[in-house]
Amino acid sequence: MIPNFGPNWPEVAGSVPMSEYAAGMGQERLSGRTAKEDKTVKTEDYMREKLQPIERRPDGSLPRMTPGQRRMANALIRATCCNYDNGNCILLDDGEECVCVQSISYSVCCTWFRRAVLPQDKALEAEIFHDDNVKRCAVCGAAFVPGSNRAKYCETCAKRIHRKQKNASGRKRCSKEDN
Repeated sequence: MIPNFGPNWPEVAGSVPMSEYAAGMGQERLSGRTAKEDKTVKTEDYMREKLQPIERRPDGSLPRMTPGQRRMANALIRATCCNYDNGNCILLDDGEECVCVQSISYSVCCTWFRRAVLPQDKALEAEIFHDDNVKRCAVCGAAFVPGSNRAKYCETCAKRIHRKQKNASGRKRCSKEDN
């Protein structure tokens, strides 16, 4: 009688263990990758599927930044991009260091920057991508994309201004009731 070690897999002539069994035992998979490496590959594939390509101009070119916008974008990358490491891009690292392409380019060429980093600064995003319908805030001068043609303030100033207007209206109404 042959002792039974490990999981049972279909006994077919010339068969080898299925990859799930090998990965579950902490051994290298049949593809040559460990389970941890395979999980990383799956995550990268998932990110590629979920991240839509960068919007392009009508002529097919990538959106361009002015030198001032690029300085603000680089500061944003250094502060908030999870893939940025001392001037290098972890996502592009394939064994040797690779320079962060977004930090050296005037074009918006990094999908991760476009989808995850740039939305954190609404004003910069509006300046770069919505230059034809961008308005300036009447209070702070920041760029914003208006939700309607009556919008005068950016999101942060709008909250503050509307609160002041509401308080002034309430005071005026209360003073009329006292008379």
